[in-house]
Amino acid sequence: MFHLAAEEPQNPLLPEWPEIVIGLLCLGIIYLFFHKKLLPTINKALEERRAAIEGGMEKAEAAQAEARQTLEEYKERLAEARHEAARLREEAREQGAALIAEMREEGQRQREDIVTAAHAQIEAERRQVAETLRRDIGRLATELAGRLVGESLEDHARQSRVIDRFLDELEERATAAEAAR
Repeated sequence: MFHLAAEEPQNPLLPEWPEIVIGLLCLGIIYLFFHKKLLPTINKALEERRAAIEGGMEKAEAAQAEARQTLEEYKERLAEARHEAARLREEAREQGAALIAEMREEGQRQREDIVTAAHAQIEAERRQVAETLRRDIGRLATELAGRLVGESLEDHARQSRVIDRFLDELEERATAAEAAR
């Protein structure tokens, strides 16, 4: 079955027809297999991945928008908190100033009350001392006058007049001395 001489030389660029048919038939089977089985699976996986990527991007954009909104709300709240803190500081400062002024007024009033009470007490003590002094001086003057005159000057009416006259003269001399200064 070797017919070497009878056969024509074969062109290496042109295969035989049965090989071409078998090659095309195999290519068609592989194409159909890829088209029906592998290609839908690959397309499905690619579609799922594209959807996941797009969904992820949408989620990321939504998260960014929510983050921006949260940031704006935070900034607003922070500004409100700062404003409230400034208002509270100013209010506390005003209350402190009012309290200080009130305490000063209270201290001033208490000082004046103390000074007034001290003046009243000094005046009462001065009157009491003057009255005691007047009685003692009157008694001593009456005793001295009685020894000088040699009689008892126990008459109270006369004694009071003499003492009053003596003390009035002393007060006039003291007033004149103060006016002279």
